[in-house]
Amino acid sequence: MAARQGYFITLEGVDGAGKSSHMDWIADCLRRYAPELVVTREPGGTPAGEHLRDMLLHQPMHQDTELMLMFAARCEHLRTLISPALARGGWVLCDRFTDATYAYQGGGRELDDSRIASLEQWVQLGTQPDLTLLFDVPLEVARARRTNAREPDRFEAEADAFFERTRQAYLRRAAAAPGRIRIIDASRSMDEVRASVESVLMERLQSWQ
Repeated sequence: MAARQGYFITLEGVDGAGKSSHMDWIADCLRRYAPELVVTREPGGTPAGEHLRDMLLHQPMHQDTELMLMFAARCEHLRTLISPALARGGWVLCDRFTDATYAYQGGGRELDDSRIASLEQWVQLGTQPDLTLLFDVPLEVARARRTNAREPDRFEAEADAFFERTRQAYLRRAAAAPGRIRIIDASRSMDEVRASVESVLMERLQSWQ
């Protein structure tokens, strides 16, 4: 019998939603079940991807260049890290994946979704997350959290209208794929958010096993 494919979980949300604050905690939860757990991020995750990440976050560029660099980093990420781990039966926890591209470049930058879909089909060869946790907060909450964070990068410095378009794009993705994308109300306390996350994880992992 062929080895069972691994399990692919992604975390999504606008800057300021707080998903990164829960990343290590979620990884610790998953290690109780995962035969192998790879924790990674996008853009990044590989030496080439991290170099592209630095460019994407800090270098001004045309929005078409931005889109193609996102998928260049994703291609390297998939070929060298994500797909091999899943093929071994390992699990992958990734901070952002292609939903972020539809939200930020499609929603925020207002690029045509069909262009994103073409790159997705070419680069991903059908690879999709098994579960996506979408950390959602109202715009004013996300703005306040970004204001109190470090020096903003090129995306974090965008105007409110950009983030509202990005958030709405995320919510449309969730409405179109409710079986995969689970919305987490991240405006609540850390303990309440983690209780919701744990509930979703237990529900999904028990049905998968």
